Amino acid sequence: MEPAERIVRHFQEDLNALQKRLIEMAGLAEERVRVAIEGLVARDVSALDRITTGDLPINELHIEIDNRAFTLLALHQPMAADLRTIVAAVKINTDLERVGDLAVNIAEAGRRYLAHPPVKPLIDIPRMGDIAQQMLRSALDAFIRRDTALAQRVLDEDDRVDSLKDQVFRELLTYMLQDPSTIAPALDLVLVSRHLERIADHATNIGEDVIFMVSARDVRHGAATLPRK
Repeated sequence: MEPAERIVRHFQEDLNALQKRLIEMAGLAEERVRVAIEGLVARDVSALDRITTGDLPINELHIEIDNRAFTLLALHQPMAADLRTIVAAVKINTDLERVGDLAVNIAEAGRRYLAHPPVKPLIDIPRMGDIAQQMLRSALDAFIRRDTALAQRVLDEDDRVDSLKDQVFRELLTYMLQDPSTIAPALDLVLVSRHLERIADHATNIGEDVIFMVSARDVRHGAATLPRK
């Protein structure tokens, strides 16, 4: 095998390994969100405690993935589509690490909430959690498959989460106005809804990165598109 061919093969192997670790990171982040929401709904304090104290694996993966990406950039100096893929991986890695942090925030708010009697049946918050998790899964699928149509569907889903967050706030405000004893736990549920909205925002960021990675179109903030390369 020619030296150039070995270099290309080595680069592709390293890039595949980077993407594999990124998928593992996504799985950890999504699982932590799922457990946090299920622990809140089931009033399972031990599940919430596992989330608040179990952040080390995702933090270690965050550092490892960044190191792999920076090594690829330094050793191979990729251009065009390969460069966009590695840059997207770095950005997605950061979004996933923040999703892990938000799962901790949800668990902490849930822990406080469970110290009080239930304010109301939890319906919209679990629905928000389901949508946010699906958005994360779809965004990573779009990354792996280079699927801009799927990435766009992730962006389109963000409005549903925003609407549910507003609905949660309006309903909880009614409870707080009627019964001041519900104010503290209701505010924790408001925080949970905001954390879920932020998770959906991070999934949206990933979708935007996929679109840029594949087609060199910057769709953030309604930005003008760039020419295809």
